[in-house]
Amino acid sequence: MATETVAKPRTSARVHVQKFGTFLSGMIMPNIGAFIAWGIITALFIEKGWLPVPVLGGFGETGGKPNVGLVGPMITYLLPLLIGYTGGKNVYDVRGGVVGAIGTMGVIVGAGIPMFIGAMIMGPLGGWTMKKIDMLWEGKIRPGFEMLVNNFSAGIWGALLAMLGFFGISPLVTAFSTGAGNVVQFLVNNGLLPLTSIFIEPAKVLFLNNAINHGVLTPLGVQQSLDQGKSILFLLEANPGPGLGILLAYMFFGRGAAKASAPGAAIIHFLGGIHEIYFPYVLMRPLLILAAIAGGMTGIATLAVTGAGLVAPAAPGSILAVLAQTSRDSYLGVILSVVLAATASFLVASVIMKTTKHSDETDLGDATARMEAMKGKKSSVSSTLTGAGAGAGAGASAGAASGGRGGVGVLAGPVRNIVFACDAGMGSSAMGASVLRNKIKAAGFPDVKVTNASIASLSDTYDVVITHQDLTERAKPATSSAVHYSVDNFMSSPRYDEIVELVRESNTEGGTSDAGTAHGAHAAEAPVDAAPAAAGAAAAAPAAGSSDILARESVVMRGSATTRDAAIDEAGRLLLARGAVDEGYIAAMHEREESVSTYMGSFLAIPHGTNAAKDHIRKSAVSVIRYPEGIDWNGKQVKFVVGVAGINNEHLHILSSIAKVFTNKEQVARLEAATSEDEVLELFGKVNA
Repeated sequence: MATETVAKPRTSARVHVQKFGTFLSGMIMPNIGAFIAWGIITALFIEKGWLPVPVLGGFGETGGKPNVGLVGPMITYLLPLLIGYTGGKNVYDVRGGVVGAIGTMGVIVGAGIPMFIGAMIMGPLGGWTMKKIDMLWEGKIRPGFEMLVNNFSAGIWGALLAMLGFFGISPLVTAFSTGAGNVVQFLVNNGLLPLTSIFIEPAKVLFLNNAINHGVLTPLGVQQSLDQGKSILFLLEANPGPGLGILLAYMFFGRGAAKASAPGAAIIHFLGGIHEIYFPYVLMRPLLILAAIAGGMTGIATLAVTGAGLVAPAAPGSILAVLAQTSRDSYLGVILSVVLAATASFLVASVIMKTTKHSDETDLGDATARMEAMKGKKSSVSSTLTGAGAGAGAGASAGAASGGRGGVGVLAGPVRNIVFACDAGMGSSAMGASVLRNKIKAAGFPDVKVTNASIASLSDTYDVVITHQDLTERAKPATSSAVHYSVDNFMSSPRYDEIVELVRESNTEGGTSDAGTAHGAHAAEAPVDAAPAAAGAAAAAPAAGSSDILARESVVMRGSATTRDAAIDEAGRLLLARGAVDEGYIAAMHEREESVSTYMGSFLAIPHGTNAAKDHIRKSAVSVIRYPEGIDWNGKQVKFVVGVAGINNEHLHILSSIAKVFTNKEQVARLEAATSEDEVLELFGKVNA
């Protein structure tokens, strides 16, 4: 029998950049409130501010001594120390934060200028090195000496890092900051700064906006603001004009739900500052990125000509936040930059939408459905067990396009805690959480908690995680036991209705975890239009049926495979021996694994075929193989491999049983200790009872 060697899925370069950008912005975003406070104090109390106060603004003298004020100390000490602490804490909790802040202080004093970039180096470095040092004597400290060792080790290492920052890091960062500032000034002096929109606007649509704005532009802008009282850099990415122009074009020239939802999206974007709201409109018509670039270049050129800028970051990028942080002498230039950017973007977008065909544009929901159909990725009941999100185990690429890929966990009980996660945790996630929260309340489940958070702050404590399709891969590692849903728009995603149905099934009396698991555990073979019926099929299936699906001859106590692909072959051969599938299905199992890993956690993997492989299935069957020594499954250890093939959802009941076993540590331990095939069958039988 031929086998297929499948390359291990690789994380794209864009995902790596997003992760790095999230790491950088994760140090800035939690402290945006402090930046805003500094901006308000600066705008009001400096010598050229609205309400000049020498003792607060830091100019003039009092009693013969120069006034220090609040502006200088906040920008020199408070903000960098907060960034350093946050960076260290993100790496190694509070202990890492403290050491990171100590190291940051060395850079601050050594440089004598605001050390935001230095803080973004020393904070994580302090947390990471402290973590490594603690690992050296973990479990070796005698009882009663833990506090002594912990405090002195942090103190000694913090002091060494402070000196490293003072003598080693600060000169390097100072040189970098000076060089970066000179580059920016060169671009401004030569009228080249608008060209940055060629890179910034496409990067925004690829969810690199926070990495660019808060990871790069904010630190440089703060330094420029301190020197000049304002900075144009704060508006290179945050200008709401380009996105507004695109949404206005959809209002006049769009179709279907895209046209109908554009006014609401424009309000959310312009007043709420959630720029991510217009990204799907650009992705739906990729040529519109030219409109965004035109708007961005126009806005930057206007700022450069008028010499306008902000005193501090505008976060979120609402027109209200922009105006609140505008320098006293820059209101005309800033307002013009927003208006002209929106105008340019609108004109270019209008031309594109009027001169190109609209045959592939109906509305956002239909576009999503068509993408699912074209790529075979639609089935709301697979998100829990198969790792395919909305896609019933079809190709993962389809899920990425449709907004459905992502489910990796097992829903073992009622849904109580749902999180909508985005890059920063304060933009699209807040809007999405609001939309979903209202839908769930309207369905009669007000006790279900729906929150929003940044991907960097996620923990494995949620029942359901919703992300944009481009961010799902970054959310999975921290929330491996949750059910994942991916969306491709934030106004009217069909995923929201599926989540509401999942809540209804899992939280209604009689709709136990079986129902919830079925909703997310539908294997690859069910057709697209079978999804609504599948949720009830698992609960309705008789327990006796499971014995036909999982037979004694399909249970192997010690598998012979040593690699992932060999294990898939072994599981597939058991299904083949039962007459449940033909050889084409085994190849489809490899194809499915290539798109999205079927590793589920708890040492469990559930390989299965793609949606297109249902013609290779003869009857429903499940195989179970145990690997006592474990095998590597895309970097995860797997001891149990469950091969799945199903027709008409007959297999969902046994999958629900398997899911409940693997969400119970005691049951997993019993399964590991089992000595016969009958014990395995009995264990699953008890779950069904």
